[in-house]
Amino acid sequence: MNDYLTSEVVVDYADGLINRREALRRLSLMGVGAALAASMLAACTDPAPGPGASASASAPASAAGPAPLPTEPIAFDGLQAAWAAAANPRGAVLVIHENRGLTDHIRSVAGRLAASGFSALALDLLSEEGGTARFTDPAQATAALNAADPARFIEDMRSALDELQRRAPAARLAATGFCFGGGEVWQLLAAGEPRLAAAAPFYGPFPDAATLNGSKQAAVLGIYGELDSRVNATRGAAEAALSAAGMTHELVTFPGANHAFFNDTGERYNATAAAEAYTRLVQWFTEHLA
Repeated sequence: MNDYLTSEVVVDYADGLINRREALRRLSLMGVGAALAASMLAACTDPAPGPGASASASAPASAAGPAPLPTEPIAFDGLQAAWAAAANPRGAVLVIHENRGLTDHIRSVAGRLAASGFSALALDLLSEEGGTARFTDPAQATAALNAADPARFIEDMRSALDELQRRAPAARLAATGFCFGGGEVWQLLAAGEPRLAAAAPFYGPFPDAATLNGSKQAAVLGIYGELDSRVNATRGAAEAALSAAGMTHELVTFPGANHAFFNDTGERYNATAAAEAYTRLVQWFTEHLA
């Protein structure tokens, strides 16, 4: 996951989303030495705006899914999160954020899931550092995630599932996550989490040499963007592990979409792909949780 987080900076530079100075600053915050950082960026010979973004620069993006229900900040077991309760829940979903922590966008995802009938808890994996709100610089939030013990994230997600069970005791549980969070959902499955009835990692890197035998009961919907070559390089390993474990699964690649295409606040947002992905997500959770 550390390699993944640093490579995100390089890809953002290659796609023209950040300039060289900002890329070097972010890599430095993540502990990458100046010489290595320079060589990583030197491989990107022609930075240019990345493909796959469909939102106009002159108009705000329209988010996929329904208008979100409000979320409320909650705390439990030393952790922070945002909670959105569905009126008549058909299941309960753990939502894991991207590499910038628990942002308003991720709170909105939890609210949209609640509006679609699934109570949702969006966990802040920077809780131990004081919470995402403590970081005024998103790059510092990413660096803090990079510096944290990955094993801690597994324990934090399990504590969040405990809280989901407490708040929605009759509901079956699922997890979804985006980018870094998608990778964390794969990590949770690889760690063996028997309480998950379903999971939906969005363009998350599959862990090296991971097996999923401890989470055989989870039905997995994997979401990918056609242009996201970095994460797509792990798609085959995910497919092999899911098949080896005999798990119900479907891996979907959206044409013309890039990494982070679901994030309506980002420059790679693809409204068409995001809308279809949200529809598939709700259908998947309806089938395997309701």
